[in-house]
Formats: sequence, C-alpha cells, structure tokens
Amino acid sequence: MLELEIDYRLLITLAIVVWNIITFAMMKVDKTRAKKSKWRIKEKTIFISAFLLGAFGVLAGMYIFRHKTKHWSFKIGIPVITILNFITICYFYKIL
Repeated sequence: MLELEIDYRLLITLAIVVWNIITFAMMKVDKTRAKKSKWRIKEKTIFISAFLLGAFGVLAGMYIFRHKTKHWSFKIGIPVITILNFITICYFYKIL
C-alpha cells in the first residue's frame, strides 16, 4: 500500500501565504470602493482578518495602497497584530 507523507509545515505556509494575499487584496478592494464612495469593508472585518494570521497582507496593503494609514487604530494596531502573528507563527513552527 502506498503511504503519503504530508509536510504540515508546507501546508501551513501555503495557507498563510494565500490568506495574506487575500487580506492584501481586501485592502485594495476597500481602497477602490472608498474612492468611488461605494459600500466598504468594515474595519472590524479587516482587524479580525489581520488577527487570524493575515496581518502581513493588511500591513503591506495599508502602505502600498496608502489606505487607512491616517487612522491611529490601524497605525498602531496592525503593526502590533503583525508582531503577534510573527510570534504565533514562530511558535507553531517550533512545535511542528
């Protein structure tokens, strides 16, 4: 019988990368909608997405698209969440 060995680190890495691409795109969508005065993504949704290991994408989107950079909650909150994401990822890679 053929046994399949799963590399969990690779799967987790791919999931985190894909999720951060999604959160990055979310910032672009919100910026585009803001320019057109259309329905927007709630700030709460952005923060929750960042907290769920998507902070790298949100942070990159903030500065590349110059979006939410004047809001103190984002200026302080997203970098703090990014550091927490980094610590969490490092911890999980240590135990796997």
